Formats: sequence, structure tokens, C-alpha cells
Amino acid sequence: GKEKYREDDASQENGIIQPTQYSSISPPASPVEQDEPFSTYFEEKVHIPENGNQVFSFRKLWAFTGPGFLMSIAYLDPGNIESDLQSGAKAGFKLLWVLLVATIIGLLLQRLAARLGVVTGMHLAEVCNRQYPTVPRIILWLMVELAIIGSDMQEVIGCAIALNLLSVGRIPLWAGVLITITDTFVFLFLDKYGLRKLEAFFGFLITVMAVSFGYEYVLVKPDQGELLKGMFVPYCADCGPVQLEQAVGIVGAVIMPHNIYLHSALVKSIYSLLLVPEVDRKNKKEVKEANKYFFIESSIALFVSFLINSFIICFFWSWLQNTECNATGSPHTDLFPLNNGTLEVDIYKGGVVLGCFFGPAALYIWAIGILAAGQSSTMTGTYSGQFVMEGFLNLRWSRFARVLLTRSIAITPTLLVAIFQDVQHLTGMNDFLNVLQSMQLPFALIPILTFTSLTSIMNDFANGLVWKISGGIVILVVCAINMYFVVVYVTALNSIPLYVLAAFLSVAYLCFVGYLAWHCLVALGVSCLDFGSRVRNTPAMLVEEQSECDP
Repeated sequence: GKEKYREDDASQENGIIQPTQYSSISPPASPVEQDEPFSTYFEEKVHIPENGNQVFSFRKLWAFTGPGFLMSIAYLDPGNIESDLQSGAKAGFKLLWVLLVATIIGLLLQRLAARLGVVTGMHLAEVCNRQYPTVPRIILWLMVELAIIGSDMQEVIGCAIALNLLSVGRIPLWAGVLITITDTFVFLFLDKYGLRKLEAFFGFLITVMAVSFGYEYVLVKPDQGELLKGMFVPYCADCGPVQLEQAVGIVGAVIMPHNIYLHSALVKSIYSLLLVPEVDRKNKKEVKEANKYFFIESSIALFVSFLINSFIICFFWSWLQNTECNATGSPHTDLFPLNNGTLEVDIYKGGVVLGCFFGPAALYIWAIGILAAGQSSTMTGTYSGQFVMEGFLNLRWSRFARVLLTRSIAITPTLLVAIFQDVQHLTGMNDFLNVLQSMQLPFALIPILTFTSLTSIMNDFANGLVWKISGGIVILVVCAINMYFVVVYVTALNSIPLYVLAAFLSVAYLCFVGYLAWHCLVALGVSCLDFGSRVRNTPAMLVEEQSECDP
């Protein structure tokens, strides 16, 4: 049978646009062409300098700089830092290569997100809104919101812990949460003073992290030979289940689902505001050039984040025995095990350990680095929430209403945790939040591979055969690794009712993942599965359904 899919067959009710089926995508009209202009987050125009026939231009790279560094902050949030601490404590340098591989995989996935934003003029949430039916679209939105809430809780709690350390315990956890949420509102409106000022502020926070954690790295003076061996030799000598679980945790902490949505939105927003020459998405040369510079910028940004994460892992590779600390008369000796065992470290205890061995200055510098990481990632997390909600629901609200709603979604669970949890016992909560985000990974990775493989969306920039195969393998491996992490966590609960609940939820979860995977396989060219799929790999507006494999 035949069905028509038109992008102009949409109805608008109460400020929410209800799209209908269609398979090809055109970028939305610019704000100038709309009856009621919709304000973007970044309103300052960015000039692209002419570079003639040069293959590479630093001036042009500077014009495209911004989205990659904002995106890289998610690789430096408090959840990642705690994972780094535990990796250093449990495996030393042996898992640095896992961090390197996870960062490279993250870069490849971010490349897909950036290309989607450049080529289509839309971000991933908007494309999902237009391509998936209503019920799957709402479920997908809720799953991504869960991931954002989990990440946001880690980030806000991380800021609160940093404030607690800096105030020597005078600022309780709940007060730190309120301070963080309040100053996030203030910092988020920096973009009203210009795009470059906002980027400069984020650059300052990244610099604070690099200097703070770099100082601790120099203070510890790790063995450089062992460090390089751990980074480039993919082997873990004398490693057991503990180290394997930690390796899985590194992958889960580095590759975050909401970051895929964020990066495509940032690239779309920045690229839509470029001037001289005017951006023309039909000009293949300009689109190809934009893809190149955004990829270079993302590579540099993630290299910086990798270095900072490596610094943190190196802090705790051997200095976690309690004997020396007790000898210094530290006021935090009650945190350390009495049986001369290894401390179960988190970002709070990590600062205490550094202060124990190297004095109060090390503790305060650590806390400043955590505060910068938490504050910056909280701001980018808020952007993620706004982009995701606007894209999936097509909301056209005032900017203040958007910020207020997305912050309110995360504030309630975070405040409850802050009120009822002690600052010294948050490791269990962090493990649960990492599992929660790991479960949401398919809801970003599968859609991004699906839509970047469709010629109806990406035209000549759709994924080739190599990218389709390698992308599918990478996503399969990453999802499998994170599912292992979830299974390990659930089996450690030792509760029959929780096992039963997990079984029911797993069935519903796997069914929905299977639905997304079906659409993805159709997009990758497995036409024998195309029996009613709404996602079709054809640029035509009139699509004929196929019920059998092509010969």
C-alpha cells in the first residue's frame, strides 16, 4: 500500500505542534521567517572568516569552537570523577586504556550527533519528534528525562559536597543543593550577554578543573612509565571481578545518553547563527567544512577531558591505606577502615584523603575543582533538559518558563536525597544513578544511528556502509557492557521482591529497545523488516511499503 508523509500536515494546539508522519526532513524556518519569532539560547551572530582554498584555518576553527567544549563538560561531571576515583583505588593505572577507548567511542558518537545538527538544522529530539509515533515518542522522552534527572542529581550533589568541604562542614548538603540550583539560574542567563561570554565562562570552569586536578597530579608524582603502560597496553594483569565491574563502570560514566541530544542541539544552535558567508545547508562544500571543524573542535575538547580524568585516576592508585592518615591526627579518621583495608572512596572521601596526606591546601583545591565540575555540568544538564523537552514536545514557551520547568523536574528528588542522606554515605546512591543512566543509553544511541543512516534525512551525508556496520557494532557493545553493569547491580541487591520487579521492568524495557532496534535495522537497509516501519530510507515524500527482502 501507499501512504503520504508530509511535513506540513501538522496541527498546532495550545502552543504545541502535533506533527504527522513523514520520512524526509527540512529544517524549520528561521526565526525571521516566522510570524512569532522564537528566541534561541544563543543570539549573538558568529562571523566565519573567508580562507580561500586553505585546507585548514585556525581562524575558522575558532568560529566553530564552542559546542564541543560545552559537550565535553558532561565527561567531567561529579559522576565521572567518582568513577575515576574508584578506578584508581581498585585498579591503579591498569584501566586507563579503558578510559581512552571509552572517550574515543564517545567522540565517534558525538560526531554523529554534530553531523545531524549541521545537515538537518534540527537536533536529535526534534527529529525523534517528527519520525516516531506519539506513544513511542512520549516513552522515549520520559526515558531521556530520567537520564537527565539522574545526571543532574549527581551534579547538584557534587556541588553541595564541594561547598560542604570548602566550609569545613558548616554548609549542610541540603543548603548546598539550594545554593547550586539558585546560582545555576543566574549563570544560565549569561548567554544574554553574548555567546562568546558564555563560552568564556565555561572555558574558565574547565581551566579551573584542569589546574586543580593537575596540581593534585603533580603533588602525587605518579610513575610515568606505569601510567603510559596502563594507558596504551589493553591488558589488566591480576584483575578480577572487582576490576571488571569498574571497567564497565568507566564506560557507563563516560558515555552519557543526554549528551548526544545536547551536542546535536548546540551544534544546530551555533551553526544556525553563523554569518558571512550565510549558511546554506544545500551547499555541500559548506556543510562538509562545518562537519570537519566541529569534529576537530570536539576532538580537542574530549582530549582535554581525557587528560583531566586521567589526572584524577592517578591520585588514588596507591595512597588509600589508613595508617599514615591516622598518624597525622586527621579529624576524619572515623572514615577510614580499622582493619587496614582499602577505603571505599567517593568525591567527599577523596578530598579527605588528599587533605590527610598532603594538607588542607590539597583538600581545598580538590573541592574547588569539584565545585567547577558540578557547576558547569549542572548548567549543561539544564540546557539538555530544555532542548529535550522542547524537541520532543515542540513547546514554544517563554525562556523563563522553560528554565523553571526543567529545573523543577530535578530539584525534588535531589532535595530529598540531600535531606535524608548523610554526606559521608552517598556511594550507594551514585552507583544507582550510574545504573539508571546506563539503562537509558539505547534511547540515545539507537536513534542517532538510525537517523544519521537515513538518506531522507541526511541526503549525501548519510552514514556509509563502514559507518553503519562500525556504528552498529559499537552501539551493541556499549549497550551490552552497560546491561552487564545493570545485572551486576541488581544481583547484588539480594531481595526477591526487587528481583521480581526487575524482571517485569526488564520485559517492558527490552520490548521498547527492540522496537527502536527494528526501526534502526530498517534505516540500515534491512528491508525485509520493513513491514509498517515509519522510518524509511528514501528521500521521496510518497513511500511505498515493502514486505519482502530485496533480491
